Amino acid sequence: MSFFWLTLLSAFRILRRNPLRAGLTMLGIVIGIGAVVAMISLGQGATASVQAEISSLGTNVLIVIPGATTVGGVRGGLGSFSTLTVDDAGDIEKKIAGVTTAMYGTRSILQVIRENKNWSTVVFGTTSVFPDIRNWPLAQGNFFTQSDLDSAAKVAVLGTTVVQNLFEPGEEVVGSEIRIRNVPLRIIGVLASKGQSITGQDQDDFVVLPFSTAERRVFGTKFLGTVGIILVATATRDDIPPAADDIKELLRTRHRLHPSEEDDFTIRTMEDIARTVAGTSRTMMVMLMSIASISLIVGGIGIMNILLVSVTERTREIGLRMAVGAKRAHILLQFLMEALIMTAIGGMLGVGTGIGIARLLTTVIGWPTIINIQAVLAAFLFSLVVGLFFGLYPANKASKLNPIEALRYE
Repeated sequence: MSFFWLTLLSAFRILRRNPLRAGLTMLGIVIGIGAVVAMISLGQGATASVQAEISSLGTNVLIVIPGATTVGGVRGGLGSFSTLTVDDAGDIEKKIAGVTTAMYGTRSILQVIRENKNWSTVVFGTTSVFPDIRNWPLAQGNFFTQSDLDSAAKVAVLGTTVVQNLFEPGEEVVGSEIRIRNVPLRIIGVLASKGQSITGQDQDDFVVLPFSTAERRVFGTKFLGTVGIILVATATRDDIPPAADDIKELLRTRHRLHPSEEDDFTIRTMEDIARTVAGTSRTMMVMLMSIASISLIVGGIGIMNILLVSVTERTREIGLRMAVGAKRAHILLQFLMEALIMTAIGGMLGVGTGIGIARLLTTVIGWPTIINIQAVLAAFLFSLVVGLFFGLYPANKASKLNPIEALRYE
C-alpha cells in the first residue's frame, strides 16, 4: 500500500509539471462523459414524460380514429375522410364487453374572440365524460353536463393557455363570454394545466364545447353525426386486447366492409403509443450516445498519445529507476496510474458538465430530464476503463525499455 500511495503521489506530481497539456488531454473525456450523462438524463426524462402522459390519458383507454378510405375510386390516407359516427361510439359503449364508457369528438382550428383580444386555437367538440375518460380535473368552475349536450347549450370550457392569451391576470374567467364564428359562448370552467405533450404540443391550448354545440352552431359540419375520434375506456387494463378485437369486428360490420377490404378506421392503445414513442426516443438516444462515445474514444487516443510522448521524454528517468531496482510492474503501474488519474479527473468534470447541461435543457428549453445516479456511476466507471485501455500500450512500452539503452538515451 505504501508503494501504491507513493506511485499515486508521483503521478500527480508528474501531471502538475504540464497542467495545460494534462487539461487539454482530459478535455476529450470531459466532453464525452458530459455528453453521455446529458443524453441519458434526457432519455430518462423523455421516458418518464411518456409514462406521465399515458397516465393522463388513462391506462385503460384505447383510441379509434378514421383510417385509410376509398371514395369514388379516390384513395385517401389515414384520417383524410371521416369514417366514424356518433352511432359507432354508442354501439361500442352498449355492445362491447368490458367497455365502461365511450367518448367521441371532433375538432377544428378557429379564432376565439373576447372583447378586443383574439387567439387562434383548437376547438374541440366532445361529450360530458371528457374529464373522466381523459383524467383531466378542472381548475375553476364546472364541466358541461349531458343536459348541455342535449340542448346544444352555448357554453365552453377553456384550457389555461387560452385563458392566458384572452384574459389579464386576476380577471374573472368563469361567467365571461367569448365568440367563435360570431357565436357567443359563456365560459363555465377552466381545465387544470397539463403542459406539453410528448410530441411538444401545448395540451392546454384548446377550447372544449359540447359536441352538439360545435357541430350545429360553430363548425357548420356538412355531415352531421360524423366524429374525428372515439376514446373508449375499459373496466380493467386486461380488457383492452379483447375489447379492441371486438370493436374491430363491430365497426367492420357497421361500415359494411367486405372481408377483402381494409379497415377504414385505426385502433390504437396506450401501449402502442408508448412503444412507438419509446422506440423513437431509444433510437435517438442510441445515436447520440454513439456520437458521445466517439468523443470518449478520441479522448482516450489523446491520453495514449500524451503518455507515449511522456515515455519518450522520461526515457532516461525510466532507465535510472530500473537501474536502482524498479521492476517492470512498477513502471507499468506508474504510467497506468497517470492515465487513470487523468480519466478520473476528466470523468468527474464530465459528470458535472453533463448534469449542468441537463439542468440547462430543463430550465431554458423545458425538456424533461432525470439524473440517474446508476447511469452517472456507469459513465464514470466507463471513463476509467477508457483510461486503462488506452494507457496500457504506453505503460507496457515504458516497462519494456532496456535500462542500459534508456540511460544512454539523449
